[in-house]
Amino acid sequence: MTSQPVAEGSLIDRRTLLRAGAALAASGPALLRSACASAQSRPPVVIDAQVHAYAANTPARPWHSVPNWPSHVTGDEMVAAMDKVGVDGAIYISPVSMYQYDASYAVSVRQKHPDRFALVKPVNPNDPAVGDVIAEWKKTPGTVGIRIIMTKESKRHPDDPGFDRIITAAMKADFPVNVLFWGNVDAGTALIDRHPNARFIIDHMGISQPNVPPAPPNAWADLPKVVELAKRKNAVIKITGACTLSKQPYPFPDIWDPLKRIFDAWGFDRCLWGTDWTRAYAVVHYKEAVEPFLNTDRLSDSERAMLMGGATAKAYGWSPKKA
Repeated sequence: MTSQPVAEGSLIDRRTLLRAGAALAASGPALLRSACASAQSRPPVVIDAQVHAYAANTPARPWHSVPNWPSHVTGDEMVAAMDKVGVDGAIYISPVSMYQYDASYAVSVRQKHPDRFALVKPVNPNDPAVGDVIAEWKKTPGTVGIRIIMTKESKRHPDDPGFDRIITAAMKADFPVNVLFWGNVDAGTALIDRHPNARFIIDHMGISQPNVPPAPPNAWADLPKVVELAKRKNAVIKITGACTLSKQPYPFPDIWDPLKRIFDAWGFDRCLWGTDWTRAYAVVHYKEAVEPFLNTDRLSDSERAMLMGGATAKAYGWSPKKA
């Protein structure tokens, strides 16, 4: 057979081939990490464990106080924000700072978007008829729990008779009790120990979070107490607002080491991811509070699925209906 001529430069000499191989070997681990990072599996269902929506402050629906939040984040606007980042549903907690114990706006939003929201209502420890309020709330479609506030500013103690009434009624209604006791973890722990047969959902990791940047110097100071609290098997914990504690810009890489201590202590089936939007508005935007958890390689696919939906569905007995 006659040899065919070969165009000059079309052959790769041995030296070039070896150099290319060495370069590929050197870059292989980085390429592998990049491929893994881009290949994170999206959870089968994504549930935000805490959001707040509200209408504008008007005489028809006045706010109790005016926080540093947007002038309105209506139910429609909240759904639009969720759709942009692929959040399937959310636990909608009526914002006590604006509406106190009136959850009527939340009910109207849920009626319009029944497949996207489940409802939690703050209840008043000073109301002697709070048990009847909770029993009535149980009849409201889409409701999954009630909420109490036990920060130091509330000046309430674990043996507060109002809390006793609320927790007794919540148990009768088979509601979990959402409780905010950031900055007051010792008292919150005592409350949980006082009611071992009740179900508690701890807001915002039990750790104080800023409403404006920057994060406080010792943001995770209560982390050892939160880790110890994991021994209480009648409680689960919300990993909500975590990005507000970062001292580094998006995607907030410094949150993962302290979060790992919580995950290790509590287990992913007792950790409920969420954004705490819109309370966190001045610190992080909604997308920025979602995507670090979707994209990080610090979570396996099964851990991400449990953290970002499975544990919340289990704790509240609710999951959104996907189209």
